[in-house]
Amino acid sequence: MKKSMRWSLGFTMMELLIVLVIIGLLAALVGPALFQRINPAKQSAARSQIENFMTALDTYFVDNGHFPTTQQGFLALRVKPEGDEKWAGPYLKKDVPNDPWGNPYQYRAPGHNGGYDILSLGADGKEGGENENKDINSWEIDKK
Repeated sequence: MKKSMRWSLGFTMMELLIVLVIIGLLAALVGPALFQRINPAKQSAARSQIENFMTALDTYFVDNGHFPTTQQGFLALRVKPEGDEKWAGPYLKKDVPNDPWGNPYQYRAPGHNGGYDILSLGADGKEGGENENKDINSWEIDKK
């Protein structure tokens, strides 16, 4: 009776190793598929954030007749700049976050492609690039 009780008290080392091997195989199969979806999700999040900034900037323009200058930047959407008597903000509920890669969004006004440019520099944090390093900008979002 004592021998059979001893065997039923827990798992053997072999059983634990088999379970660990199965978990490792599942992780090896599922992990790469999940990582392939991360960069497109970050790019989509950056596009959505830029669209929100564009809406806020357009509302600012309607109220004030001009876009914030490059020096005023996104702060003008949260705090009334001097001289903007028609300012009816804040135009954003929260401070502007960094892009999904942790880099600050770039804002230029007047822009090279319209009244303003908003730019996320992608994963590498440098202008230009392809795939996950591709820049995401307001003038290309505006065309879609």
